[in-house]
Amino acid sequence: MNDPYQILGVRPDASDDEIKKAYRDLAKKYHPDNYATSGGDASGEKMKEINAAYDEILARRAGGDSDYNATDGATNTASFAEVRRMIAAGRIAEAELILEQTSDHSAEWQYCKGLCAMYRRRYHDAAYFFSEASRMDPTNPEYQASFDRFRSAQQRYGSFTPDGQARECGVCDICSGLICADCLCECCGGDLIGCC
Repeated sequence: MNDPYQILGVRPDASDDEIKKAYRDLAKKYHPDNYATSGGDASGEKMKEINAAYDEILARRAGGDSDYNATDGATNTASFAEVRRMIAAGRIAEAELILEQTSDHSAEWQYCKGLCAMYRRRYHDAAYFFSEASRMDPTNPEYQASFDRFRSAQQRYGSFTPDGQARECGVCDICSGLICADCLCECCGGDLIGCC
C-alpha cells in the first residue's frame, strides 16, 4: 500500500479531525453510487484504497504511533513502541536519537527518556524524567511505579529529601565521607589519606 496520508491528501501531522474530514470528502467524491452508469469499477477500487488508508492511519494512531516529526514534517516510522523495543534490545543510542528528533515531549516521551537515562546509569536524570512522566499522566501506573521505585531508592542513598525534592551532593558531604573512611582505615591499621 502507498503512504496512507498521501492517499487521503493530508500531511502526517494532520489532526484527527482533518483526517476525518479528508476521508469524508473523498468518500463522497468516489462513492460508487455517483458512478452507477459508468466507471463504477474504478470508483469502487478507489473507494477500497481510501478505506484501507483511513483504517491504516487509525490503527497507527491507536497504537501510539508517532508517524511524523512535527518539527520538520518528515515521516518518522518509529513509534514510541519501537523506541521501547530499541531500549529493551540495548540500542540506547538509536532510541535517544529518535527521541531527540521528536518534538512531542509527551508523558511517554519523558518515560522513554527516563529509560534511556537509567540504562546509561544517569540515575538523577532518570528520576527527573520518570517524575515528569508521572506528573504529566498521573493515571498511568507504569510511570508512577517507575518514579516511586527511583524515589525510594534514592531516598535510601540520600539523593532525595523525604518530601521528594532532589538533594545535590556537596563538597562537605564528600570531605566528610573521606574523613570517616580515613578514620576507619586508621582504626584497622591502614591509612587512606596520608596527610591526616
